[in-house]
Amino acid sequence: MLMEADGEAKLLAGGQTLLPVMAFRLAAPAILIDLSGVQELKGISIDDTGVRIGAMTTWRDIEDDQRLRTAAPLVSAAIEHIAHYQIRNRGTIGGSLSHADPAAEMPGVVVACDACLEIVGSNGMRSVPANEFFLGPLTTCLSADEVLTAVRFPPWPATRLWAFEEFAQRRGDFAYAGIALFHETGATGLVENAHIGLIGATSVPRRLGVAEAALNGRRLDGETIAAAAQLASSEADAEDDIHASAAYRKALVGTLLERALKAAAERAEAL
Repeated sequence: MLMEADGEAKLLAGGQTLLPVMAFRLAAPAILIDLSGVQELKGISIDDTGVRIGAMTTWRDIEDDQRLRTAAPLVSAAIEHIAHYQIRNRGTIGGSLSHADPAAEMPGVVVACDACLEIVGSNGMRSVPANEFFLGPLTTCLSADEVLTAVRFPPWPATRLWAFEEFAQRRGDFAYAGIALFHETGATGLVENAHIGLIGATSVPRRLGVAEAALNGRRLDGETIAAAAQLASSEADAEDDIHASAAYRKALVGTLLERALKAAAERAEAL
């Protein structure tokens, strides 16, 4: 149907973004293709290869799956900040990722976690790393005849330390900025494999590579945390908008990273 529509069709998942956009006359597709009856696009599976979440799986189903609290804890933590109860009942993970709003939580989480997105189109199936899926605000690598079918997260080590922090004017609103991070601690007590995903402060979800490099190979003490936070603020290429200035968002990124690193350190003490 997508091929026959020649770019004039829109896929309807949960409808929590598409329908408001249509109501404001910002989109007027000739055809809506409802995916709610495609059962193969729903569900969560967990095995030795990681976690696979079907694109039509609702936020509520993800929130209720207790297995994800250990198999993909950053996903579980982010769900609590996504919109409100009613929207989580209808909204889907695939719909959010395909919409690619840089202020949304899950795009930043999948980039931080090195997830891969499974896509099906007229040319067959392909798997795209999350950091290559998002091309810009509300723009992805999906062609007009392609459907996002699932998200696959790599296995999560039980000893991995992680944290999720964001700041919004009200709980459930889009965040001014957010941080999704994880790292390992080696036998020497030094940080290894640091991943820092940035949410809401840039035009496309991305990792903060400079701040990550400042953490790797170092002990997570106050000096290291402060240095990484300062680098994160400088690295975040935020822009002014009606909600906050670029300077405010950049400062907020550093503050949130500092909080997240301290929260991750507290988890280390609990292991």
